[in-house]
Amino acid sequence: MTRFSAVDVIRTKRDGGVLSDEQIDWVVDAYTHGLVADEQMAALAMAIYLRGMTTAETARWTRAMIDSGERLSWPRGRPTVDKHSTGGVGDKITLPLAPLVATCGAAVPQLSGRGLGHTGGTLDKLESIPGWRASLSSAQIRAQLDSVGAVVCAPTEGLAPADRKLYALRDVTGTVECVPLIASSIMSKKIAEGAGALVLDVKVGSGAFMSSLDQARELASALVSIGDEHGLRVTAMITDMSTPLGRAVGNAVEVSEAVEVLRGGGPADVVELTVALAAEMLALAGVEADPAAVLASGEAFETWCAMISAQGGDPAAALPAPARVRMVPAPRSGVVARLDARAVGVAAWRLGAGRARKEDPVQPAAGVLCLAKPGESVSEGEPLFELRTDTPEAVDGALAALEGAVDIAESAPRRSPLVVEMVHGSR
Repeated sequence: MTRFSAVDVIRTKRDGGVLSDEQIDWVVDAYTHGLVADEQMAALAMAIYLRGMTTAETARWTRAMIDSGERLSWPRGRPTVDKHSTGGVGDKITLPLAPLVATCGAAVPQLSGRGLGHTGGTLDKLESIPGWRASLSSAQIRAQLDSVGAVVCAPTEGLAPADRKLYALRDVTGTVECVPLIASSIMSKKIAEGAGALVLDVKVGSGAFMSSLDQARELASALVSIGDEHGLRVTAMITDMSTPLGRAVGNAVEVSEAVEVLRGGGPADVVELTVALAAEMLALAGVEADPAAVLASGEAFETWCAMISAQGGDPAAALPAPARVRMVPAPRSGVVARLDARAVGVAAWRLGAGRARKEDPVQPAAGVLCLAKPGESVSEGEPLFELRTDTPEAVDGALAALEGAVDIAESAPRRSPLVVEMVHGSR
């Protein structure tokens, strides 16, 4: 590969220039192998944050990150399809979604992540199940996909190592909120993962990284464009994250709520989004099925049990219980008009459900139960929230986060649609 100077690459982007394919290939490969220093890549990331990237640059950057590691492939047979969410509060949708889509006839290889800050991580939630393990080899993933039809686990070590290094660097250099870098990070892992189709759940609202609809549209379009460039069947759904999904926010509490959904019950919004995403995943995979009917039947619960058992978990085991529970009463009677997702997410994080740094541990039992959602009536003194934690001293911080999080009015607000917009790929 032609050798470039890291400083020259930085200067090109700093001055508003367009990086060539060769510059991108070199700098990503050199950074992966330690030939470009962290401070140099930090400077380049900031230049990209400030100057942006063209569609072609972003696609090439994604390809270079894919090429930094292995590409996975899956057994022939059932079509493969995956889902990725950009992160939210109470977003446990992967838990019922993967077994539901598998039950309907597609295979779901979902390599998931951990939470950071106020947004929860799928692996953290699943690790609250006794015995369940996140790390599987490529051979184990293939075997489970063949036998069960669904696997949710941590990415393999060889998958997009350039992204793993750059993700950690962006987190400490103020360059996280950059659409080209977000899009290439997501899509490099998903394309290397090897699924034949992908549905993206791009969150918008107070509890999302994209707080405005314009930001969410920009990200959704960038993600779909990269998918098109790489021959992937892809759709992005922009979904509302101004209110937490469901009532449970945390780890074990979200697993419990997901199981309710898989048994044919659960909160209406969780069911609605699960079915909407499943329908789009099945359509892209070319599978004809009625996910709403399958979910209501409880049949997907059997696939869930098989999926958890295959990774060492006991689906029948009791989930962890918190050492301290604190109820938060309603200050007056009326109808809940607003419930701020970010405030609830921060409260759950402070109670121990999330982490400030990647290496921080999480408490499986910590979290928040939202006992009244928008449109529901409450009486003064009636519980609004149930706070759960193993560290009682954390309760005051959670209460502070929840100040101003709820509006109580005389009448119910107009319900906003959960699925705001769809962005379809060209395939």
